[in-house]
Amino acid sequence: MDDISKKISISKKTIYQHYKDKEEIVCLVTERVLQKERDKLFGIKEIAENAIHEIVLVSQYLRDYSQNVNHSILFDIQKYHAQAWEIYLKFKESVFLHSLTDTLQKGIDEGFFRKEINVNVLARLRIEQVQMASDSDIYPYEKFNFKEVQIQLFEHFMHGILTDKGRKRLAHYSENVLTNEK
Repeated sequence: MDDISKKISISKKTIYQHYKDKEEIVCLVTERVLQKERDKLFGIKEIAENAIHEIVLVSQYLRDYSQNVNHSILFDIQKYHAQAWEIYLKFKESVFLHSLTDTLQKGIDEGFFRKEINVNVLARLRIEQVQMASDSDIYPYEKFNFKEVQIQLFEHFMHGILTDKGRKRLAHYSENVLTNEK
């Protein structure tokens, strides 16, 4: 609270007149950040040509976004702010998971993804892969390049679900989108 009051040049007493405690502020900030993520995700869904394009664009956005974020924030929220962590978990389930499940089903319907995949299992796997890449216990920052880890996990995931038609389409996007990132 001292840092907040200094940063915005008001007293802690003034802050407490508007907010019950630090947890309330953390929850409000968490909700606002997640709402922006939701809006960005749905914006990508609207412009994507198909399921592969959507996953490529979302993955690219997450890599770019994650490079500008302190990766320990999510772990700090989990450890020190239980209410904000619950907000994040509900968002992860209701927005990220639901969106990716729909996208995987769309990809099956378009013939880009294998019909036999279980969209519920693989949507959860992909979400955990993205989060896992930020975990410094698994991929220590001094040994692994975050962007390279994300690209490797993305490519591994995609090649596991693609049909031949999907591989051709991914190759098209790889030439135009993914190559510019490496």
